[in-house]
Amino acid sequence: MRSVRARAALGATLVVAVALVAVGVVLLQVLRSNLIGQAGLQAEIAAREVASQIALDRPLDRLDLPDGDERPVQVVEEGGRVTAVSEGLEAVTGTSSRTVAPLPSSASSPGGGQDDGDDTDGGADGNDDDAPARGEVSADPPRFTSGSATVEGRAAEYRFAAVEVTSGVTQRTYTVYAGAPLAAERDAVGTVRTAMLIGLPVLLAVVGSVTWLVTRRALRPVEAIRSQMAAITASEDLSHRVPEPASRDEVARLARTTNETLAALEASVERQRRFVADASHELRSPIASLRTQLEVGAAHPELLDLDGAVQDTQRLQHLAADLLLLARLDAGERPAARRVDMAELVREEVARRHGDRLPVTVAVDGEGCEVTGSAGQLRRVVANLLDNAQRHATASVSVSVRAAAGRVEVAVCDDGAGVPEADIERIFERFVRLDDARTRDEGGAGLGLAIARDVAGRHGGTLTVGAAEGGGARFLLSLPGATGTEPAPTGTGPV
Repeated sequence: MRSVRARAALGATLVVAVALVAVGVVLLQVLRSNLIGQAGLQAEIAAREVASQIALDRPLDRLDLPDGDERPVQVVEEGGRVTAVSEGLEAVTGTSSRTVAPLPSSASSPGGGQDDGDDTDGGADGNDDDAPARGEVSADPPRFTSGSATVEGRAAEYRFAAVEVTSGVTQRTYTVYAGAPLAAERDAVGTVRTAMLIGLPVLLAVVGSVTWLVTRRALRPVEAIRSQMAAITASEDLSHRVPEPASRDEVARLARTTNETLAALEASVERQRRFVADASHELRSPIASLRTQLEVGAAHPELLDLDGAVQDTQRLQHLAADLLLLARLDAGERPAARRVDMAELVREEVARRHGDRLPVTVAVDGEGCEVTGSAGQLRRVVANLLDNAQRHATASVSVSVRAAAGRVEVAVCDDGAGVPEADIERIFERFVRLDDARTRDEGGAGLGLAIARDVAGRHGGTLTVGAAEGGGARFLLSLPGATGTEPAPTGTGPV
């Protein structure tokens, strides 16, 4: 079952079915219990009425018993002898005896009928010790049983209540069984059960249909999103967007997130295309120049510009290395987690740059200038910042390193024209070179600052640009200070 609507409708129907069946079973049990309880109460009332007559020493053959078809009664003497039954009672179950005919007794009264007139003994002097005792109906709760009785050929189920009573004269104990019919309970439970069996399928059909329709309506925007995404995939045109419903529910948020993802994907693809185009353009120039020089050298060896060929080869090598590093950064490569002394790294980088156009001054403020990361990548950042400063400086370049507030800051300043306000963020984009930079240095590809900012970000730091105190540009590299115990490397680490 691959349809969400079908699964939702089936799930809702099953849940409702289970709930209704459970409620129905409980309802039937409660209804049956209440009706049986009412029948038991009626049987108890009838049994106590008959027991009251026995307690008053009314003769057993003259008991006022209810009609047998409504309240069948059976009086059982202690020992199991049946002494009285309702008129028309032909068979009974559920009592202590199945006998339906009174057995003969020595007298017709509960006390044996031996009223010999000796009640005058002790009566003249008012002595109450010889007065006849009164009968007593048991105050204990009656015992309830279920059984059947046949009255005048009609059999039915009854709820019997058993009440004990003691006669007044002979103190004999009798048990009065009185029944109340359970036909009303059976009919009511059967009616409710039939109604539930008929109504349950109808109700489940309604629940399933409503759930199907509601789910279909709710998933209609999702289907529209899916169709639009399929069209975008087929056309490969990322400029299209999925429709956003006016509601503020989860579907609307899904559509909004999908459009944001499409926008980010479109921007990423556009950057990738521009990157490939710019890289191809940057590679084409040195390759064309190198090919021209080699072809000229092959035809006229005396005209071969060997120094120019070497420069073009070096330019290609640097550009390939920059492109490889950018590709590794874009792939999410994490830098090594080693301690790097930025003050020492800056001194080493400045010391090995013998061919720079301008001298570089280094100032270190305090100690504890260690960070955690890749020495090779951080060296590349410092080198790129120094290259940029050398291209734009007029007379001097300075580098300062200091540790403050748990961070290490490296500032590279030049005394050039500075960076225009409009280009402060633009210069960190890939293959972006300002006009004067293009005229002054045709060898740059516009990747140095982009690589520097990416590496700084991978190390949890930032790279920003502002105005230097004496004019020119001030690039500030801020990195979190080291907290581990890994020793700082002294050599050049991996790029």
